[in-house]
Amino acid sequence: MSEAQTFSTEVEDKAQEQLAAIKKGTAEIIPEENLLLQLKNSINSKKPLKIKFGADPSRPDLHLGHTVPIEKLKTFQELGHKVLFLIGDFTAQIGDPTGKNETRPSLTTEEVKVNSQTYADQVFKILTPRLTQIVFNSQWTDDLKIKDVINLCSQMTVARMLERDDFSKRYKSGQSICIHEFLYPLMQAYDSVQLNADVEIGGTDQKFNLLLGRDLQRYFKQKPQSVVMLPLLEGTDGIQKMSKSLGNDIGITESSKDIFGKVMSLSDQLMYKYYQLLTNEDLEKVKAMHPRDAKINIAQTLVQRFYDSEIAAKEVENFKNQFSQKKVPDDIPVVKINNNIALLDLILEHKLVASKSEARRLVKQGGVQLSGQKVIDENLVISPNKAEQILKVGKRRFLKLV
Repeated sequence: MSEAQTFSTEVEDKAQEQLAAIKKGTAEIIPEENLLLQLKNSINSKKPLKIKFGADPSRPDLHLGHTVPIEKLKTFQELGHKVLFLIGDFTAQIGDPTGKNETRPSLTTEEVKVNSQTYADQVFKILTPRLTQIVFNSQWTDDLKIKDVINLCSQMTVARMLERDDFSKRYKSGQSICIHEFLYPLMQAYDSVQLNADVEIGGTDQKFNLLLGRDLQRYFKQKPQSVVMLPLLEGTDGIQKMSKSLGNDIGITESSKDIFGKVMSLSDQLMYKYYQLLTNEDLEKVKAMHPRDAKINIAQTLVQRFYDSEIAAKEVENFKNQFSQKKVPDDIPVVKINNNIALLDLILEHKLVASKSEARRLVKQGGVQLSGQKVIDENLVISPNKAEQILKVGKRRFLKLV
Protein backbone atom coordinates (compact mmCIF):
# COMPACT_ATOMS: atom_id res chain seq x y z
CA MET A 1 0.00 0.00 0.00
CA SER A 2 1.48 3.37 -1.00
CA GLU A 3 1.94 6.27 1.42
CA ALA A 4 -0.73 8.27 -0.40
CA GLN A 5 -3.37 5.64 0.50
CA THR A 6 -2.72 5.56 4.25
CA PHE A 7 -4.16 8.93 5.25
CA SER A 8 -7.44 9.31 7.06
CA THR A 9 -10.44 10.89 5.35
CA GLU A 10 -10.08 13.92 7.61
CA VAL A 11 -6.46 14.45 6.50
CA GLU A 12 -7.40 13.93 2.86
CA ASP A 13 -10.20 16.52 3.11
CA LYS A 14 -8.03 19.11 4.90
CA ALA A 15 -5.25 18.69 2.34
CA GLN A 16 -7.68 19.23 -0.52
CA GLU A 17 -9.01 22.37 1.18
CA GLN A 18 -5.49 23.72 1.61
CA LEU A 19 -4.61 22.93 -1.99
CA ALA A 20 -7.73 24.77 -3.22
CA ALA A 21 -6.70 27.87 -1.24
CA ILE A 22 -3.15 27.70 -2.57
CA LYS A 23 -4.24 27.21 -6.19
CA LYS A 24 -6.36 30.38 -6.23
CA GLY A 25 -4.74 32.79 -8.68
CA THR A 26 -1.77 30.53 -9.49
CA ALA A 27 -0.52 29.92 -13.03
CA GLU A 28 1.01 26.48 -12.48
CA ILE A 29 2.02 24.07 -9.71
CA ILE A 30 4.83 21.58 -10.44
CA PRO A 31 4.06 18.82 -9.62
CA GLU A 32 0.62 19.37 -8.12
CA GLU A 33 0.32 15.80 -6.89
CA ASN A 34 3.58 16.21 -4.96
CA LEU A 35 2.34 19.35 -3.23
CA LEU A 36 -0.87 17.55 -2.26
CA LEU A 37 1.18 14.71 -0.74
CA GLN A 38 3.34 17.24 1.14
CA LEU A 39 0.20 18.85 2.56
CA LYS A 40 -1.14 15.48 3.70
CA ASN A 41 2.14 14.62 5.40
CA SER A 42 2.25 18.04 7.03
CA ILE A 43 -1.29 17.75 8.40
CA ASN A 44 -0.73 14.17 9.51
CA SER A 45 2.56 14.94 11.31
CA LYS A 46 1.51 18.43 12.48
CA LYS A 47 4.80 19.66 11.02
CA PRO A 48 4.54 22.84 8.91
CA LEU A 49 6.02 22.98 5.42
CA LYS A 50 8.93 25.33 4.74
CA ILE A 51 7.86 27.80 2.06
CA LYS A 52 10.68 29.65 0.31
CA PHE A 53 10.44 32.92 -1.53
CA GLY A 54 13.47 34.87 -2.68
CA ALA A 55 13.68 38.57 -3.47
CA ASP A 56 16.77 40.38 -4.70
CA PRO A 57 17.06 43.85 -3.15
CA SER A 58 17.90 45.48 -6.48
CA ARG A 59 15.91 48.61 -5.54
CA PRO A 60 14.96 49.98 -2.13
CA ASP A 61 11.17 49.77 -2.30
CA LEU A 62 8.66 47.03 -2.99
CA HIS A 63 5.72 47.55 -5.34
CA LEU A 64 2.41 45.74 -5.82
CA GLY A 65 4.00 43.34 -8.29
CA HIS A 66 6.26 42.09 -5.49
CA THR A 67 3.27 41.62 -3.21
CA VAL A 68 1.61 39.01 -5.47
CA PRO A 69 3.89 36.18 -4.23
CA ILE A 70 3.94 37.72 -0.73
CA GLU A 71 0.14 37.43 -0.61
CA LYS A 72 0.51 33.76 -1.51
CA LEU A 73 3.04 33.39 1.30
CA LYS A 74 0.40 34.90 3.58
CA THR A 75 -2.03 32.19 2.43
CA PHE A 76 0.49 29.50 3.38
CA GLN A 77 0.94 31.17 6.79
CA GLU A 78 -2.82 31.19 7.36
CA LEU A 79 -2.75 27.45 6.64
CA GLY A 80 -0.12 26.98 9.35
CA HIS A 81 3.08 26.77 7.32
CA LYS A 82 6.42 28.51 7.86
CA VAL A 83 7.67 31.17 5.46
CA LEU A 84 11.36 31.52 4.66
CA PHE A 85 11.67 34.99 3.15
CA LEU A 86 15.06 34.94 1.50
CA ILE A 87 16.72 38.24 0.72
CA GLY A 88 19.25 37.70 -2.05
CA ASP A 89 21.94 40.03 -0.80
CA PHE A 90 24.55 37.91 -2.62
CA THR A 91 22.61 37.14 -5.82
CA ALA A 92 21.66 40.82 -6.16
CA GLN A 93 25.33 41.51 -6.72
CA ILE A 94 25.26 39.09 -9.68
CA GLY A 95 22.08 40.54 -11.17
CA ASP A 96 19.07 38.47 -12.23
CA PRO A 97 19.18 38.08 -16.05
CA THR A 98 15.54 36.96 -16.22
CA GLY A 99 13.65 38.88 -18.89
CA LYS A 100 16.63 41.10 -19.67
CA ASN A 101 18.14 41.62 -23.10
CA GLU A 102 21.46 42.83 -21.76
CA THR A 103 23.76 42.28 -18.79
CA ARG A 104 22.44 43.95 -15.66
CA PRO A 105 24.78 46.26 -13.76
CA SER A 106 26.03 44.78 -10.49
CA LEU A 107 25.12 46.47 -7.23
CA THR A 108 27.62 47.45 -4.58
CA THR A 109 27.62 45.75 -1.20
CA GLU A 110 26.47 48.99 0.45
CA GLU A 111 23.54 49.43 -1.99
CA VAL A 112 22.42 45.87 -1.31
CA LYS A 113 22.71 46.37 2.45
CA VAL A 114 20.50 49.48 2.42
CA ASN A 115 17.90 47.90 0.11
CA SER A 116 17.87 44.67 2.14
CA GLN A 117 16.86 46.51 5.29
CA THR A 118 13.93 48.20 3.55
CA TYR A 119 12.72 44.83 2.21
CA ALA A 120 12.85 43.28 5.67
CA ASP A 121 10.83 46.19 7.06
CA GLN A 122 8.25 46.24 4.29
CA VAL A 123 7.31 42.53 4.08
CA PHE A 124 5.79 42.68 7.56
CA LYS A 125 3.13 45.00 6.22
CA ILE A 126 1.67 41.73 4.88
CA LEU A 127 3.31 38.75 6.56
CA THR A 128 2.99 37.66 10.20
CA PRO A 129 6.41 38.14 11.86
CA ARG A 130 6.24 35.13 14.19
CA LEU A 131 5.57 32.82 11.23
CA THR A 132 8.28 34.38 9.06
CA GLN A 133 12.00 33.78 9.07
CA ILE A 134 14.09 36.37 7.22
CA VAL A 135 17.24 34.80 5.78
CA PHE A 136 20.08 36.22 3.67
CA ASN A 137 21.84 34.01 1.13
CA SER A 138 25.19 35.59 1.94
CA GLN A 139 25.04 33.44 5.10
CA TRP A 140 26.19 30.46 3.04
CA THR A 141 27.50 31.92 -0.22
CA ASP A 142 30.22 33.87 1.59
CA ASP A 143 31.69 30.56 2.76
CA LEU A 144 31.71 28.91 -0.66
CA LYS A 145 35.12 28.00 -2.07
CA ILE A 146 35.93 28.03 -5.77
CA LYS A 147 35.81 24.21 -5.86
CA ASP A 148 32.25 24.35 -4.46
CA VAL A 149 31.22 26.74 -7.23
CA ILE A 150 32.84 24.53 -9.87
CA ASN A 151 30.97 21.56 -8.44
CA LEU A 152 27.68 23.44 -8.79
CA CYS A 153 28.55 24.43 -12.35
CA SER A 154 29.17 20.77 -13.20
CA GLN A 155 25.45 20.11 -12.66
CA MET A 156 24.44 22.30 -15.60
CA THR A 157 25.30 22.27 -19.29
CA VAL A 158 25.65 25.31 -21.53
CA ALA A 159 23.04 23.79 -23.85
CA ARG A 160 20.50 23.70 -21.03
CA MET A 161 21.31 27.26 -19.98
CA LEU A 162 20.63 28.36 -23.55
CA GLU A 163 17.18 26.80 -23.30
CA ARG A 164 16.25 29.79 -21.16
CA ASP A 165 14.21 32.12 -23.31
CA ASP A 166 16.14 35.26 -22.39
CA PHE A 167 19.56 33.66 -22.92
CA SER A 168 18.39 32.03 -26.15
CA LYS A 169 17.17 35.33 -27.63
CA ARG A 170 20.37 37.12 -26.70
CA TYR A 171 22.54 34.34 -28.10
CA LYS A 172 20.65 34.20 -31.40
CA SER A 173 20.76 37.97 -31.80
CA GLY A 174 24.49 38.09 -31.14
CA GLN A 175 24.17 39.99 -27.86
CA SER A 176 26.77 39.22 -25.24
CA ILE A 177 26.09 36.93 -22.28
CA CYS A 178 28.59 37.15 -19.43
CA ILE A 179 29.67 33.93 -17.72
CA HIS A 180 28.66 35.25 -14.29
CA GLU A 181 25.04 35.46 -15.51
CA PHE A 182 25.00 31.67 -15.82
CA LEU A 183 25.76 31.52 -12.11
CA TYR A 184 22.55 33.32 -11.14
CA PRO A 185 20.07 30.45 -11.62
CA LEU A 186 22.55 28.03 -10.04
CA MET A 187 22.90 30.17 -6.94
CA GLN A 188 19.14 30.68 -6.67
CA ALA A 189 18.71 26.91 -6.88
CA TYR A 190 21.47 26.39 -4.28
CA ASP A 191 19.47 28.55 -1.87
CA SER A 192 16.75 25.88 -1.95
CA VAL A 193 19.33 23.28 -0.99
CA GLN A 194 20.61 25.35 1.93
CA LEU A 195 17.07 25.94 3.20
CA ASN A 196 15.92 22.39 2.37
CA ALA A 197 12.76 24.06 1.09
CA ASP A 198 9.55 22.07 0.68
CA VAL A 199 7.91 24.62 -1.61
CA GLU A 200 9.25 27.58 -3.59
CA ILE A 201 7.07 30.41 -4.86
CA GLY A 202 7.90 32.59 -7.85
CA GLY A 203 6.60 34.27 -10.98
CA THR A 204 6.12 32.48 -14.28
CA ASP A 205 9.27 34.20 -15.56
CA GLN A 206 11.27 32.28 -12.92
CA LYS A 207 10.26 28.79 -14.08
CA PHE A 208 13.74 27.75 -15.23
CA ASN A 209 15.33 28.82 -11.93
CA LEU A 210 12.61 27.21 -9.80
CA LEU A 211 12.90 23.86 -11.56
CA LEU A 212 16.69 23.99 -11.29
CA GLY A 213 16.18 24.14 -7.53
CA ARG A 214 14.46 20.75 -7.73
CA ASP A 215 17.39 19.35 -9.72
CA LEU A 216 20.02 20.52 -7.25
CA GLN A 217 18.02 19.22 -4.29
CA ARG A 218 17.99 15.78 -5.91
CA TYR A 219 21.77 16.02 -6.43
CA PHE A 220 22.22 16.81 -2.74
CA LYS A 221 19.95 13.87 -1.77
CA GLN A 222 17.04 16.05 -0.67
CA LYS A 223 13.36 15.67 -1.55
CA PRO A 224 12.72 18.08 -4.44
CA GLN A 225 10.60 21.10 -3.65
CA SER A 226 7.21 21.73 -5.16
CA VAL A 227 7.01 24.85 -7.30
CA VAL A 228 4.10 27.32 -7.14
CA MET A 229 4.17 29.82 -10.01
CA LEU A 230 2.13 32.99 -10.13
CA PRO A 231 1.15 35.26 -13.02
CA LEU A 232 3.06 38.49 -13.47
CA LEU A 233 1.22 41.67 -12.56
CA GLU A 234 1.10 44.32 -15.28
CA GLY A 235 1.82 47.88 -14.26
CA THR A 236 -0.36 50.95 -14.64
CA ASP A 237 0.28 50.98 -18.40
CA GLY A 238 -1.61 47.69 -18.62
CA ILE A 239 1.03 46.24 -20.95
CA GLN A 240 4.36 45.49 -19.33
CA LYS A 241 5.26 43.75 -16.07
CA MET A 242 5.21 46.19 -13.17
CA SER A 243 8.65 47.71 -12.79
CA LYS A 244 10.13 50.81 -11.19
CA SER A 245 12.52 51.16 -14.11
CA LEU A 246 9.53 51.37 -16.50
CA GLY A 247 7.72 53.89 -14.32
CA ASN A 248 4.52 51.82 -14.30
CA ASP A 249 4.71 50.71 -10.68
CA ILE A 250 2.58 51.32 -7.60
CA GLY A 251 4.99 51.34 -4.66
CA ILE A 252 3.73 50.15 -1.29
CA THR A 253 5.59 53.00 0.46
CA GLU A 254 4.10 55.68 -1.80
CA SER A 255 1.65 58.17 -0.32
CA SER A 256 -1.88 56.93 0.27
CA LYS A 257 -3.04 59.49 -2.28
CA ASP A 258 -0.72 58.13 -4.98
CA ILE A 259 -1.61 54.49 -4.29
CA PHE A 260 -5.34 55.30 -4.44
CA GLY A 261 -5.01 57.46 -7.53
CA LYS A 262 -2.86 54.99 -9.46
CA VAL A 263 -5.25 52.11 -8.75
CA MET A 264 -8.17 54.27 -9.90
CA SER A 265 -6.32 54.90 -13.18
CA LEU A 266 -6.28 51.18 -14.07
CA SER A 267 -8.39 49.81 -16.90
CA ASP A 268 -11.43 47.80 -15.80
CA GLN A 269 -9.96 44.57 -17.15
CA LEU A 270 -6.66 45.03 -15.35
CA MET A 271 -8.53 45.98 -12.18
CA TYR A 272 -10.13 42.52 -12.14
CA LYS A 273 -6.70 40.90 -12.39
CA TYR A 274 -5.53 43.00 -9.42
CA TYR A 275 -8.50 41.63 -7.47
CA GLN A 276 -7.56 38.09 -8.41
CA LEU A 277 -3.89 38.38 -7.50
CA LEU A 278 -3.97 40.83 -4.59
CA THR A 279 -7.18 40.02 -2.71
CA ASN A 280 -9.26 37.05 -1.60
CA GLU A 281 -12.52 38.54 -2.84
CA ASP A 282 -14.94 36.50 -4.94
CA LEU A 283 -14.32 37.65 -8.53
CA GLU A 284 -17.87 36.88 -9.63
CA LYS A 285 -19.27 39.16 -6.92
CA VAL A 286 -16.78 41.84 -7.89
CA LYS A 287 -17.83 41.65 -11.55
CA ALA A 288 -21.45 42.11 -10.48
CA MET A 289 -20.50 45.53 -9.06
CA HIS A 290 -20.35 48.73 -11.10
CA PRO A 291 -16.73 48.96 -12.37
CA ARG A 292 -16.23 52.35 -10.71
CA ASP A 293 -17.44 51.03 -7.34
CA ALA A 294 -15.29 47.92 -7.72
CA LYS A 295 -12.24 50.08 -8.44
CA ILE A 296 -12.91 52.32 -5.44
CA ASN A 297 -13.25 49.20 -3.30
CA ILE A 298 -9.88 47.71 -4.28
CA ALA A 299 -8.15 51.10 -4.09
CA GLN A 300 -9.51 51.50 -0.56
CA THR A 301 -8.48 47.93 0.32
CA LEU A 302 -4.90 48.46 -0.80
CA VAL A 303 -4.52 51.82 0.94
CA GLN A 304 -5.90 50.28 4.13
CA ARG A 305 -3.43 47.39 3.80
CA PHE A 306 -0.41 49.69 3.76
CA TYR A 307 -1.80 52.51 5.94
CA ASP A 308 -5.03 52.15 7.95
CA SER A 309 -8.81 52.23 7.57
CA GLU A 310 -9.14 55.91 8.53
CA ILE A 311 -6.67 57.07 5.88
CA ALA A 312 -8.29 54.76 3.30
CA ALA A 313 -11.74 56.18 4.04
CA LYS A 314 -10.33 59.70 3.68
CA GLU A 315 -8.95 58.87 0.24
CA VAL A 316 -12.36 57.58 -0.85
CA GLU A 317 -13.93 60.82 0.34
CA ASN A 318 -11.31 62.91 -1.45
CA PHE A 319 -11.84 60.94 -4.66
CA LYS A 320 -15.59 61.37 -4.58
CA ASN A 321 -15.25 65.07 -3.92
CA GLN A 322 -12.68 65.55 -6.65
CA PHE A 323 -14.13 63.42 -9.42
CA SER A 324 -17.81 62.87 -8.69
CA GLN A 325 -18.40 66.47 -7.63
CA LYS A 326 -15.66 67.89 -9.91
CA LYS A 327 -13.85 69.58 -7.02
CA VAL A 328 -10.16 70.46 -7.09
CA PRO A 329 -8.18 68.96 -4.17
CA ASP A 330 -7.11 71.35 -1.42
CA ASP A 331 -3.54 70.08 -1.16
CA ILE A 332 -2.27 70.54 -4.71
CA PRO A 333 1.23 71.96 -5.27
CA VAL A 334 1.51 75.73 -5.80
CA VAL A 335 3.88 76.98 -8.50
CA LYS A 336 4.87 80.62 -8.87
CA ILE A 337 5.10 81.76 -12.48
CA ASN A 338 7.46 84.73 -12.92
CA ASN A 339 8.24 84.36 -16.63
CA ASN A 340 6.71 82.86 -19.73
CA ILE A 341 7.09 79.07 -19.75
CA ALA A 342 6.13 76.45 -22.33
CA LEU A 343 3.28 74.21 -21.18
CA LEU A 344 5.16 70.99 -21.93
CA ASP A 345 8.25 72.22 -20.07
CA LEU A 346 6.13 73.11 -17.05
CA ILE A 347 4.44 69.70 -17.02
CA LEU A 348 7.75 67.87 -17.31
CA GLU A 349 9.61 70.08 -14.82
CA HIS A 350 7.08 69.28 -12.10
CA LYS A 351 7.05 65.55 -12.95
CA LEU A 352 3.39 65.36 -13.89
CA VAL A 353 4.44 63.03 -16.72
CA ALA A 354 7.47 60.89 -17.44
CA SER A 355 8.34 62.44 -20.81
CA LYS A 356 7.43 65.20 -23.27
CA SER A 357 6.00 62.62 -25.63
CA GLU A 358 3.55 61.54 -22.94
CA ALA A 359 2.62 65.19 -22.35
CA ARG A 360 1.98 65.70 -26.08
CA ARG A 361 -0.16 62.56 -26.17
CA LEU A 362 -2.28 63.81 -23.25
CA VAL A 363 -2.82 67.18 -24.95
CA LYS A 364 -3.93 65.46 -28.17
CA GLN A 365 -6.31 63.25 -26.19
CA GLY A 366 -7.84 66.23 -24.38
CA GLY A 367 -6.30 65.19 -21.07
CA VAL A 368 -4.80 68.60 -20.17
CA GLN A 369 -6.91 71.48 -18.85
CA LEU A 370 -6.03 75.03 -17.82
CA SER A 371 -8.58 76.73 -15.58
CA GLY A 372 -11.26 74.27 -16.67
CA GLN A 373 -10.62 74.61 -20.43
CA LYS A 374 -9.10 71.82 -22.51
CA VAL A 375 -5.71 72.71 -23.94
CA ILE A 376 -5.55 71.95 -27.67
CA ASP A 377 -2.21 73.56 -28.51
CA GLU A 378 0.81 71.57 -27.36
CA ASN A 379 2.98 74.66 -28.03
CA LEU A 380 1.01 76.81 -25.59
CA VAL A 381 3.12 79.26 -23.57
CA ILE A 382 1.83 80.15 -20.09
CA SER A 383 2.37 83.74 -18.98
CA PRO A 384 2.32 85.22 -15.47
CA ASN A 385 -1.27 86.02 -14.52
CA LYS A 386 -2.72 87.98 -11.61
CA ALA A 387 -5.47 85.39 -11.22
CA GLU A 388 -4.78 81.84 -10.04
CA GLN A 389 -4.81 79.19 -12.75
CA ILE A 390 -5.37 75.48 -12.17
CA LEU A 391 -3.46 73.14 -14.46
CA LYS A 392 -4.91 69.64 -14.61
CA VAL A 393 -2.96 66.83 -16.29
CA GLY A 394 -4.72 63.51 -16.67
CA LYS A 395 -7.32 62.61 -14.07
CA ARG A 396 -5.48 63.30 -10.82
CA ARG A 397 -2.45 65.55 -11.32
CA PHE A 398 -2.84 69.25 -10.56
CA LEU A 399 -0.77 72.42 -10.19
CA LYS A 400 -1.97 75.76 -8.87
CA LEU A 401 -0.24 78.51 -10.88
CA VAL A 402 0.13 81.87 -9.14
